[in-house]
Amino acid sequence: MEFKTITDAITVSPQICPDDLTAIKEAGYRAIICNRPDGEASDQPTFEEIEAAAEKVGLEARYLPIVAGKVSDADAEDFGTALTELPGPVLAYCRTGTRSATLWSLSSAKTLEPSDILSKTKAAGYDMAGVVRRIVNGGKTPTDTGDAKYDIVIVGGGAAGIAAASSILQRRQGLEIALIDPADIHYYQPGWTMVGGGVFDASTTAKTMGSLIPKGVHWLKSAVAAFEPKDNAVVLDGCRVVKYDRLIVAPGLKLDWGAVDGLVETLGKNGVTSNYRYDLAPYTWELVKGLKQGRALFTQPPMPIKCAGAPQKAMYLSANNWEEMGVLDKIDIQFMNAGGALFGIKDYVPALESYVERYGAKLNFFHNLIAVDGPARQATFKVTAPDEEDREVTLDFDMLHVTPPQTAPDFIRVSPLADAAGWVDVDQATLRHKEFDNIWSLGDVMNAPNAKTAAAARMQAPVVAANVVADIDGHGAQLQYNGYGSCPLTVEKGKIVLAEFGYGGALLPSFPKWLINGEKPSRLAWLLKEQVLPPVYWRAMLRGREWLARPEKISAS
Repeated sequence: MEFKTITDAITVSPQICPDDLTAIKEAGYRAIICNRPDGEASDQPTFEEIEAAAEKVGLEARYLPIVAGKVSDADAEDFGTALTELPGPVLAYCRTGTRSATLWSLSSAKTLEPSDILSKTKAAGYDMAGVVRRIVNGGKTPTDTGDAKYDIVIVGGGAAGIAAASSILQRRQGLEIALIDPADIHYYQPGWTMVGGGVFDASTTAKTMGSLIPKGVHWLKSAVAAFEPKDNAVVLDGCRVVKYDRLIVAPGLKLDWGAVDGLVETLGKNGVTSNYRYDLAPYTWELVKGLKQGRALFTQPPMPIKCAGAPQKAMYLSANNWEEMGVLDKIDIQFMNAGGALFGIKDYVPALESYVERYGAKLNFFHNLIAVDGPARQATFKVTAPDEEDREVTLDFDMLHVTPPQTAPDFIRVSPLADAAGWVDVDQATLRHKEFDNIWSLGDVMNAPNAKTAAAARMQAPVVAANVVADIDGHGAQLQYNGYGSCPLTVEKGKIVLAEFGYGGALLPSFPKWLINGEKPSRLAWLLKEQVLPPVYWRAMLRGREWLARPEKISAS
């Protein structure tokens, strides 16, 4: 007997025997549901035998037999009704547990998000890919057969998705391309650090999505609910199905604000802010200007996160402003880093450490933010240092800049496209999916071991575009991605440490050292960040003009 718990209320199991009922009762279950028809196999006990054994130990039993592969909408409704009528928790069983898991999934579709259903059944060991359309459709069998069909479907209208669409059109006109994204506004997220530092106005970092999607690309303004890669299909909210010849997956990642207890309730007030949100970055600047003394905490969660340097960039720009205001010596600046190093590429650390010293900031490694009490202005961290007992530390604060934990979006993590950690599983050179050869991915959502930055997406877009077009023409991959990422570390107003690197931490500078030495703070690098990169983003990258993007060709040999 094998218990496979889905929720506290329902567990499913392969076939049970009368002798198992005592153990089931002792495990805390109060009722059982049989979803296997009698006589399906010669060695199978009848429901009458199971029911008699259940009655002896004080368990209620119900018989809802389902023929394998034929779970009807009515069956799912009956299962849901049984769960409300029977005392819980309930154990449901069939031959393997799959029918029972399917019945629960369909009966829960009206009350739970599809990603929640898929993640719970996946954790229990059951793949619901075969009924995902019905789950998305509220547990009902879809009747709409008018599926849209495109040469290329792109999921995600952020930097990576729009850049990929534009780069493809630069190489091949006439393709039927659809871009799926429910958002009305597209943001230049690299600019939010500058907003929080009082350099940019927030409005300059936002444009309407409709103004940026390339001409000729069909914009499907909807959210993705699930993928059916074996059927070349994407299922949208509302159960609309979009078919494709080739798929590009680039929805970015999920900022998991709710993973920190109490954070959501206090964001934007009580001195709690974040440059990772458009509406909060201006509040960062308000707090910086208003703080004359006290303690300022800057947090960094476990990797991976988008723009790994952003948490400390917020600290440096804030400290530089306090320095200019003449109050730096009255402010206790602390950097609370869940990791064990200031920056992942050691070549840039000495320059950064000099600014940590200049601003009198204290570095606290292995400190991960787990809770915030906004009204009390207290932040609690879990400390997991090597060779030490885990402990918790609570600090008072006057200003708290939070970088939220980050994961792949729910609909990606539970999909057949994901690796064990939940990221889209690609070849790190060609960015083609390792299992499904008509799928590519780029941007923050895929699992190549590179920094998750806009500069990385700028380099990845032509790689994916060239390789997709080559595949259409029947050729192999043409370009390869070397892991390039760039992190302009704003250490003070007017100077930046321009970190540029690829796979394995290899330095990949775009400029000769005599012009910009990335290992030293540079005025030219600041001008690049402030004046050059925004127009490169809006006018080049998103329009398929691949300036500052030179991917490596794959050698013919």
